[in-house]
Amino acid sequence: MNDDRLHHPPLMPHLLVEGLNRYDDEPCLFLGDKVASYREVRESTSQMVQALQARGLGKGGRVAVISANRPEVLSNIAAMQLAGCIGTPLHPLGSLDDHAYVLEAAGIDALVYDASVFDEHAAKLKARVPGLKHLLGFGPTKSGEDYLALAATFEPQPLVAPDVLPDDVSSINFTGGTTGRPKGVMSTHRVTAYMTQIQMAEWEFPAQVRMLMATPLSHAAAAFFIPVLQKGGAFYVMQGFSPDEFFNMVEKHRITCTMLVPVMLYYLLDSPRAATADMSSMETIFYGASAMNPARLRQGIELWGQVFYQFFGQSEAPMVVANMRRADHDLGKPQRLASCGRPTPWVHLALLDPEGKPVPAGEPGEICVRGPLVMKGYKDMPEQTAEAFAGDWLHTGDVGKLDAEGFLYIVDRTKDMIVTGGFNVFPREVEDVLAGHEAVGQVAVVGVPDEQWGEAVRAVIVLRPGFEPGPDLVQALQALVKQAKGSVQAPKSIDFVDAIPLTPVGKPDKKTLRARYWQGSERGVG
Repeated sequence: MNDDRLHHPPLMPHLLVEGLNRYDDEPCLFLGDKVASYREVRESTSQMVQALQARGLGKGGRVAVISANRPEVLSNIAAMQLAGCIGTPLHPLGSLDDHAYVLEAAGIDALVYDASVFDEHAAKLKARVPGLKHLLGFGPTKSGEDYLALAATFEPQPLVAPDVLPDDVSSINFTGGTTGRPKGVMSTHRVTAYMTQIQMAEWEFPAQVRMLMATPLSHAAAAFFIPVLQKGGAFYVMQGFSPDEFFNMVEKHRITCTMLVPVMLYYLLDSPRAATADMSSMETIFYGASAMNPARLRQGIELWGQVFYQFFGQSEAPMVVANMRRADHDLGKPQRLASCGRPTPWVHLALLDPEGKPVPAGEPGEICVRGPLVMKGYKDMPEQTAEAFAGDWLHTGDVGKLDAEGFLYIVDRTKDMIVTGGFNVFPREVEDVLAGHEAVGQVAVVGVPDEQWGEAVRAVIVLRPGFEPGPDLVQALQALVKQAKGSVQAPKSIDFVDAIPLTPVGKPDKKTLRARYWQGSERGVG
């Protein structure tokens, strides 16, 4: 079969090999008091590749990862790419039920986990998921095999990219849906390579990259791995986020860039050290994953200058759909701080009406994109994939409008997803848990404005006859969701009402419900 190899671009595994081979003794990774050079990361990556292959995890092998921040996470990300594995990150705050669902839906063969934190969790997942063949722990583990000890039995070899094609799936990341069950977004090697090219072309990285990673490495680091390697930079990794430790690391290591979600920025801005810490080395603060409060953004610019760079995307078309450059964070144009920047010229973007036609200039429409950045589809969900790709566009579910200067503003969602502190919460899943309580007659869950988190989860409940509202009931309902779905999903507040507004066809009218809480807000979401 002719797969047109003559015209294939370099993919993420090729870029990893080239980047890790480019330097030897220069520092690549700082974590705690450990420093790993490019050579050391390269050699540990090679050993992990061989360990994966020894357990039959080569091209097409499906591997999930759950870990706290530790040096091995970065080498393992590279090793999975170079073995040709398909990766699936598990959120460290997710529940056992959610993780078991993901492992089964993705057909995961092996779980790589931080043995010091998730040993018992891994054993429970193995008992729940019959298809899970291997448990590989970072360090000694009661539940499975010591991945690091296995890797140490191999001699480092030159790194070699696997025989993968642009349309081969490289990762399956799970996102929720309005139908309740999370969807597995299949990203191809073409997607990740193209995303990286756009980052290299557009993102404002400093000349000297000393990048502070404050978010989970298993999620965010992969997107920054190649740009940092290609620029000969180094990662400085926090093992847990706190404002004091963040400012300490910036001052100690003269950090030049970082990536944060807005809620982290709020914590930094609320710290007494926001005004006193030496941030003079910081050239770029990349931020995204949820909308940022414009008033807090203004506060950050006033404190630290025009160092902010916003990115916008979604799992189905990651991170680079729109970008707002540092110079565009202009206090002389305050309305622009509610924007997510200009659409990237490397992706086709259109604002479409419900019939799939472009909306008039200045009018809101659904943000739709096409190009190499778009996912392959949802795993084993042909109907949802067809709906997302209707009219040969990826329908993002976000409604936006463009101003006269070409800046994009998110004004609403066609989907109900809540983004709280950078984490996605899907109301239907929370509603299903709450509806199981004997006191709950009707329930609707919406996102409401929250200065700290962007959006907060709020439940609106009609009680069954014979039940009375009160703090004990609120706590019981919150605990129910926390146990079933994790603390991020639990409602921060609960309103008890006589009736939930309904649409003409009898569905809860969430648009009307949300409008009560969003009235007077500067932007339609977040």
